[in-house]
Amino acid sequence: MDVFFSIVVPVYNRPEEVRELLQSLAQQDFERDFEVVIVEDGSWESSEAIVQNFQEQLQISYYFKENSGPGDSRNFGMQKAKGNYFLILDSDCILPKQYLSEVDKELKANFVHCFGGPDAADPSFTKVQKAINYVMTSFFTTGGIRGGKKSVGKFQPRSFNMGISKEAFEEAGGFGRIHPGEDPDLTFRIWKAGFESRLFLNAFVYHKRRIDWNKFYIQVNKFGMVRPILNKWHPGTSRTTYWFPTLFMFGLMWALLLSLFGIVFPIALYAFYFFILFLDALHKEGNIKIAFWALCAAIIQFTGYGIGFFKSTMLLNFSNKDPEELFPKLFFKKK
Repeated sequence: MDVFFSIVVPVYNRPEEVRELLQSLAQQDFERDFEVVIVEDGSWESSEAIVQNFQEQLQISYYFKENSGPGDSRNFGMQKAKGNYFLILDSDCILPKQYLSEVDKELKANFVHCFGGPDAADPSFTKVQKAINYVMTSFFTTGGIRGGKKSVGKFQPRSFNMGISKEAFEEAGGFGRIHPGEDPDLTFRIWKAGFESRLFLNAFVYHKRRIDWNKFYIQVNKFGMVRPILNKWHPGTSRTTYWFPTLFMFGLMWALLLSLFGIVFPIALYAFYFFILFLDALHKEGNIKIAFWALCAAIIQFTGYGIGFFKSTMLLNFSNKDPEELFPKLFFKKK
């Protein structure tokens, strides 16, 4: 299959991020033509002037539409795109210069209709960004659950770094209105349509994760609430590992309670886990402050996700309401 890439990027009030992303795209070592489609999702901080500055460096188009969420904006962009293979990126990503070449190499070696790539922290990122990136990608946290190289089951791409053929997009129907969770929802429908997905380990992006501790908690809490909804929509995709953050959280509370009565073995196990996590973060990040903050990030991650997952599971199992009625903030309205 002769592949022509269309890079589709939804953006919402992030012109400076768009500039950094486009700069990294202009510096790709890829030798063939590709196009970039920027979809402004109802922003009041326009990226149009930024896009205009790259007209001579990139084959690029810009569209403005009413705000309807990232999933619908990606669908819009793919419908406007000229290519037969779409690369979906978030506006807060920066690409290493070999990104497109790595994707092309993987597709030539073993074509697949859907892929996902990992994310990494650029050296310019803040220590908090690096700590959050570590826990979001580490084998010792939920990074090992989300679908890595050695994870159980098929890889579930994430829409900050995701590829999908035009054929698979049209067959599966594109992204839905749920957010977050629109990317695994689409992946499951791609699988049901008979297509496969795969991890492209070397096609990584630098993902800024424009976030602080409070935003991080809100984000992972939403991730936890979404997962039971996806399990309900797509029977057979549920995994016992999705319960891990909830069990971890309740277990830690129980261990702390037992320690008040002199039973220290359970809390010692948690202490050992956090010690291993600290050493791994220190080894990978090379900074003791980032390693300590990684412990904070892990606790926030497990707590936020665990509470969200437990709450959503209980409500879905003991209520007759649809997910959209129970969790209206997780859905964009129909246009």
